[in-house]
Amino acid sequence: MKKKPFKVLTIFLTFIVIQGIVHVTLRDPACSRAPPPRNFSWAGDIRQANFPLNRLNFFPQPELLKIAVFSRKWPSLAVPGGMERHALTLYSSLAQRGHRIIVYTSPLPPDSNTNSHSSLELRFSGSSPGQWRPKQAWLLFKEEDDREPFDVVHSESVALPFFLAKSLPNLAVSWHGIALEALQSLILQALAEDGPLPSDLNLSLHSQPAKVLKEIAFFQNYARHVAITDAAGEMLRDMYQIPAGRVHVVVNGVSEEEFSPDEGLGLALREEIGLPREATLVMGVAGRLVKDKGHRLLHSAFSELIKRHPGAYLVVAGDGPWAERYKSIGHQVVVLGAIPPGKLKAFYNALDVFVNPTLRPQGLDLTLMEAMQCGKPIMATRLPSIKGTLVVQDEFGFLFSPNVEELMAAMEAAMREGPSRLAERGRACRRYAAAMFTARKMAAAYERLFLCIKKESYCSYPLPFDELV
Repeated sequence: MKKKPFKVLTIFLTFIVIQGIVHVTLRDPACSRAPPPRNFSWAGDIRQANFPLNRLNFFPQPELLKIAVFSRKWPSLAVPGGMERHALTLYSSLAQRGHRIIVYTSPLPPDSNTNSHSSLELRFSGSSPGQWRPKQAWLLFKEEDDREPFDVVHSESVALPFFLAKSLPNLAVSWHGIALEALQSLILQALAEDGPLPSDLNLSLHSQPAKVLKEIAFFQNYARHVAITDAAGEMLRDMYQIPAGRVHVVVNGVSEEEFSPDEGLGLALREEIGLPREATLVMGVAGRLVKDKGHRLLHSAFSELIKRHPGAYLVVAGDGPWAERYKSIGHQVVVLGAIPPGKLKAFYNALDVFVNPTLRPQGLDLTLMEAMQCGKPIMATRLPSIKGTLVVQDEFGFLFSPNVEELMAAMEAAMREGPSRLAERGRACRRYAAAMFTARKMAAAYERLFLCIKKESYCSYPLPFDELV
C-alpha cells in the first residue's frame, strides 16, 4: 500500500510530460517563436488562422454590434485582479469603438467607483457583492435578447454555464486557464517546495484527471473558443479535440496610454521609495504574493544573489503571505504593498528588469505585457504560454526552469549585462509589445471575430477596408 501513492504520482508525471510535448510543439509555421515581421502577409479565413489574430490589421469596423458579456466579477476595488483589469480594458475599448456592450456580472460593493464604466451597461446578478448567479443573469439576458437580439454573446471562461451556452450559436468563450494547465501547475508547485513532496499531493492530484475529462466533454457545448495563448490554442485543438475552425487565439492587450516608457517617472519613483542612486541593478516583481506565483523561488534566489552583489535591489509590488518574508531579507528589498493601477507605470519604469517566477501555466499574466509595453525586459518561468507567446526571441529577456538554481543563473546573467544592455533589450520588448499586446490590437481582433460570428462574409481577410500596413 505504501507504494501506491508513488505509482499514481509517476502516472501523473508521465501525463505532464505528454502535455508538455503538446504545448511546445507549435507546428504551424505561423506559430513559430518569432515576432510578427513588419511585412507579415497572410490571406484566408480567420477561422482557420492558427496564430494570434492580433498579428493581423483590422481597421476600421464596418458596422456596429450589440454584444452581451458574461463575467463573474467586475473591477470594483482600487487594486482589481488581472482578470478584472483585462475585462475592463477589452470592453471599454470595444465601447469606445462604438459598439453597445451590456455586461452581466455580480454586484459591486456599495462604495465602488463606476465612473470608469460609464461607456458600458452593467446588469447585476446576485444579492451581495461578488455573488455570481448565472441562472439569474441568464434570465436578464434572455429578457433583453427577446426584446432586441444580441449580435454576439461573449463569456469569460465558464461565467455562462455550458448547459445554457449550448443553445447559443453566436457565442464565443475566452479561456484564461483550463484544467489541463491547472494539473501542470500542481506538479510545478510541489516540485518547487524546499524539502520532501507535500503529503497531500497525491490527494490533490486525485480529482484532477476527472476535471480534465469533464472539461473536454462540456467544451463541445460552446460554439467558439478563444484561447489567450498559442499553447492553449494548441491544447484545445489537439487534446480537447475542438475542431480547428472553432478555436481562435487572441492574446490579451494592455492600454498603450497607461503603459509606456517614461524614464523621468521611473527615476522619481526610485527616489520616492528610497532606492540609492548607486544601485547597480533594480529588479521588480508585481502581483499576488502567494505560493503559486513562485515567490519561494524568488525569495531564495535573491537572498543568495545579494551576498555577492550588494548593489542589487528588488522592488516588490503586491499583497500576500510572502510580503513579510521579503521584508526580512533586508534593505535591498523594498516592499510597496498593493499599488493602484495608476501607479503601475511608474513602478515598471523604475526597474531595469521585471521578474515573474510564476508556477501557473494558466493564462498569460498581464504584468508581463505591461512591463514590455514600458520598455522593460522580462525574466520569467520557462512555461509554454510565456515562451510561445511572449519571450519569442532571446532578446526579450531571460527564461528559467522553475527552480532556484536556474533563477539565480538568470539573475547573474542580468547582473553581468547591466542596465545599459538591459535597456537595449527593453526597447526590443517595447517594439514587439506595441505590435501585439496593445488594447487597440486586442479589441480589433475580438471585433473582427465577433463580426465574423454575425456575418460569414466578414470571416475573410483581407477585406477592402482592412489596414494593410
